[in-house]
Amino acid sequence: MSSRAHEIAKNLPTLEHVDGTPIRALVVDDEAMLEELVSVGLRMIGWDVKSAGNGPDALAVAREWRPDVLVLDIMMPGFDGIELLSRVRKLYPQVPCLFLTAKDSVDDRIEGLGAGADDYVTKPFSMEEVMIRLHRLVQRSGVVAADDAELVVGDLVLNQDTREVTRGGEDISLTATQFDLLRYLMENPKRVVSKSQILDNVWNYDFGGQANIVELYISYLRKKIDAGREPMIHTVRGAGYVIKPAN
Repeated sequence: MSSRAHEIAKNLPTLEHVDGTPIRALVVDDEAMLEELVSVGLRMIGWDVKSAGNGPDALAVAREWRPDVLVLDIMMPGFDGIELLSRVRKLYPQVPCLFLTAKDSVDDRIEGLGAGADDYVTKPFSMEEVMIRLHRLVQRSGVVAADDAELVVGDLVLNQDTREVTRGGEDISLTATQFDLLRYLMENPKRVVSKSQILDNVWNYDFGGQANIVELYISYLRKKIDAGREPMIHTVRGAGYVIKPAN
């Protein structure tokens, strides 16, 4: 592990459950050296880590242990990381996931994020970057309380502490990335935000100029927030998106 990784581990704020127990990370990769590298890095920041080398074993660990975050390879024995994520999300719908994979094309990224991953890092990778990205994923996941708990736009309410979202008092279930996208929109009510701004603030990187993932996740949100109701999420052609109270 590099000296820079040690420095980053020392300076990252400690994340833990409200009862003081460590964050639980499940690392899944059939390359033992990479799995060990990631596991060591996450233990350096105080997390509890378990690992597996294939889909079935990882699912068994997840079922018994309930991880707070997943670090998954895509290509591995048993069944792949995309299938594993689908199965784990049936158990724990809100668990955040980072794909750590050799599949590095834009289409691969779109497929992985479209399958529900919250972040995507390609091999070879910087352990320092992975540590920071995972720290941010967990920080946004609701394990740690946010400073300003509630965001309100019209009859839409988002609670950053509990990760609960309601519209007109009706509960709305969102994945971690859907929640983060909605939070960013609600932090900017009645303000048009561009696709590049959304990429920078929700995903923290771009896709070589491709903004398809933003359109995809906006469509997910509309199905959950606006379906059967007066719309709140609007497209401003050539400019971006805006959220505002329904008429």
